[in-house]
Amino acid sequence: MKKLLFAAVTTLCMITATAQTKFGYINANELIFSMPEAAKAEASLKEFQGSLNQSYQEMVMDFNAADSAFGLDSLRLSPTMKEIKRKELIEKYQRVQGFQQNSQEDMRRKEEELLAPIRQKALDAITAAAKENGYTYIFNEENLLVKPAGDNILQLVKNKLGVKPPVAKPATPGATKK
Repeated sequence: MKKLLFAAVTTLCMITATAQTKFGYINANELIFSMPEAAKAEASLKEFQGSLNQSYQEMVMDFNAADSAFGLDSLRLSPTMKEIKRKELIEKYQRVQGFQQNSQEDMRRKEEELLAPIRQKALDAITAAAKENGYTYIFNEENLLVKPAGDNILQLVKNKLGVKPPVAKPATPGATKK
């Protein structure tokens, strides 16, 4: 009798635990890039990239000018001076190449610096919305092959963050429908 009672209580506990488990999903990237902070971060990142590109272009122009000057002056330079100028050109070229490689790493770091607080805010909102709505697990939508539409919590989290849906643009006058 005790074994039967224990089995019944165990089964009841398992059913209760299973019934309380609620799964949901969200497209985290869509959430992040719908947040107003993401637009500001993207603008800041574009500005940073523009300044890096400007510096790179200036370095390339400086190298090209030095290369042209070397080509013109090489006929009248002594072999020792040619070698010195050639080494200077090689160093300038290496600086240009190094700058290009470093700027890619700088862009990656800047992007991480700008997006990290936004990602954290999104994660905090996802966690809060999941807790408020009784979700035990939230998965990233991109990793799911099959998903029910009702368990997408994107709109719940957007509402929690106060993210407004994009405003529809009015139809252009004179546009004809086929």
